[in-house]
Amino acid sequence: MDNHSYNFPSDCTPLTNCKSARKPAGATVVNMGNTGKNSPRDYLVWSLCNTFYVNFCCLGFMALIYSIKARDQKTLGNLQLAQECSDKAKWYNILAAGWNLLIPLLVIALLVLLLVHLGSSQGSFDFLGEDGFQNFMNLFSW
Repeated sequence: MDNHSYNFPSDCTPLTNCKSARKPAGATVVNMGNTGKNSPRDYLVWSLCNTFYVNFCCLGFMALIYSIKARDQKTLGNLQLAQECSDKAKWYNILAAGWNLLIPLLVIALLVLLLVHLGSSQGSFDFLGEDGFQNFMNLFSW
């Protein structure tokens, strides 16, 4: 379009301050989606902790994968698939946390049982004596 053929309003010319031609500001509405429904959790921090600590049978790593999938699907707006991935991440985190607590508890229980056995009259002996190794091996023979 040619500048000479365009008709400007009489009170407003290009590159000037034309207050009379301005429209009043309107309201801006941002659609946030369905705010009544809670979005699914992704359990990402819990998955990271389970991944870096013990990580028996890669359960923490599996939880991390499903946590990232849940976050991606939530970002894309697919809340149903995000909820499914969130549920899987939650159960893998529960299993990983259970194993992460069970292994140290078993080690502590075995040490306590060994100390109780050594403290009894039947288990007291000299480790460094002539038959120290043989006495130690007798601890494990029932």
